[in-house]
Amino acid sequence: MVLQFVSDFLKHRLTAKSRHGTHSPFVYKLVDEVIYDFKSKTEYNSVEQQRKKLLHDDAIINVTDLGAGSHLNKNRTKPVKEIAKNALKSPRLAQLIYRLAKSSNPANLLELGTCLGITTAYLSKACPEADIITIEGCPETAKKAYQNFKELELENVELQVGNFDELLPKVIEESAQLDFVYIDGNHRKDATINYFKWCLPKVHEHSLLIFDDIYWSKGMKEAWEEIKSHPDVTVTVDLFWIGLVYFKKGQVKEHFKIKF
Repeated sequence: MVLQFVSDFLKHRLTAKSRHGTHSPFVYKLVDEVIYDFKSKTEYNSVEQQRKKLLHDDAIINVTDLGAGSHLNKNRTKPVKEIAKNALKSPRLAQLIYRLAKSSNPANLLELGTCLGITTAYLSKACPEADIITIEGCPETAKKAYQNFKELELENVELQVGNFDELLPKVIEESAQLDFVYIDGNHRKDATINYFKWCLPKVHEHSLLIFDDIYWSKGMKEAWEEIKSHPDVTVTVDLFWIGLVYFKKGQVKEHFKIKF
């Protein structure tokens, strides 16, 4: 699996383009102004300070693993600092998600897979006036995330805890529309396709769906290809680590691989 992942990464680097190889005005602007905006921002500081605290947190919690590739729930104890080291999105990727959210200017954001809440915090900092719902399957991880939200004084985040397959359809049903969705949950093909299809009735031409770990496994790669081929999807941007899905009306269907 590791060798295949490395092989996929190398193939992506060889075939992906930068902003200068992109002929779509929309994607060129996205790459130039958002994806490649590596300037430091003051909003990053407090979130990264919280990350540092988590990386030194010796507390042991019981982790319920709901989505690492098995349909079975797995319970194990782990130090918070180990989860922070291995499961949190890197600053580079989390800050990209911040920029994507900020540039989209959504009224609502939905995150599937809260973990310790660092990416959620970036979403909140990017869109302080928006309503954010984040869903986490592991109760004890969610408690840590909630503690982080309180320490960061995030006022616009609603944390829901429970089974993704039960909570996500309810959240979608109660939403008038979906502006921005970040899916970092159950990393299996069938689950990912289900999440995508559940979202479809509420997306619109300005919606952005982000899928995490699209090269995680053979199943996730197949799920990504199926999502790309859906007739409602007009533009996708494959950044290897995440995939961006757009539904812009009047846009020629195009798929882009971009170096990141």
